[in-house]
Amino acid sequence: MRLATWNINSIRMRLPGILDWLEKAKPDVLLMQEIKCESQEFPAMDFLAAGYKVYAFGQRSYNGVAIASLYPIESVCENLPTFKDDSQARYLEARIKGVRVASVYVPNGNPVDTDKFTYKLDWFKRFKAHAAKLLKGEELVVLGGDFNVLQGALDADDITKWEGDALYHKDVRAAFREVLNLGYTEIFRVLHPEERAYSFWDYKNNAWAQDRGLRLDHFLLSPEAVDKVKDCTIDKAPRGQEKASDHTPVVLDIEE
Repeated sequence: MRLATWNINSIRMRLPGILDWLEKAKPDVLLMQEIKCESQEFPAMDFLAAGYKVYAFGQRSYNGVAIASLYPIESVCENLPTFKDDSQARYLEARIKGVRVASVYVPNGNPVDTDKFTYKLDWFKRFKAHAAKLLKGEELVVLGGDFNVLQGALDADDITKWEGDALYHKDVRAAFREVLNLGYTEIFRVLHPEERAYSFWDYKNNAWAQDRGLRLDHFLLSPEAVDKVKDCTIDKAPRGQEKASDHTPVVLDIEE
């Protein structure tokens, strides 16, 4: 079973490239973030034509998450159950072919001296509470998305540039570690412990051409899911396409 997570940065802008990538990469499940449209405006028919069922949870112009799948999308949950009154569409969970999956879009949190940073830490706290409950079911759990966190030096071309930023702030890294300490594995780094790799390249300052990127997109797996892992890779090719998202897909292969 192949799963992928991709912050697409606007479904309207990226649709042709996404459909092209689906045809080439053939994931069974694609978790999308930043669809930037209301749920009813998501182009579900285009995905259906490509063989994918879709569930979108969006809002106007900002945020929004979606799941595309070759298989039925069941037991859907919009918003974190621990944060049902969240006004921002950042979490979508479902069961697909026996796997509990979620598309996750953690707040950016910048600037750190504003309510945006407080919201990010609160969101992580509520995410942790729900993630803990998911583990109790002893299911295959795959939480994929844009976590907006840098864990260490290998996740940036120059990590010193991010000291104090909400992506690398000590409180954010601590909040992320608390989720991992529940029993989740951030699988890419475990499989590739020494690899400097990125999933995001800013549009500014020629970052893509100079390969000055960040690794912000992750898969967090329950112990049951880790036992099934074959590989986790980053597909850089879509970032080099015309009208590309500033993120690129992270791909997870697990045994069925």
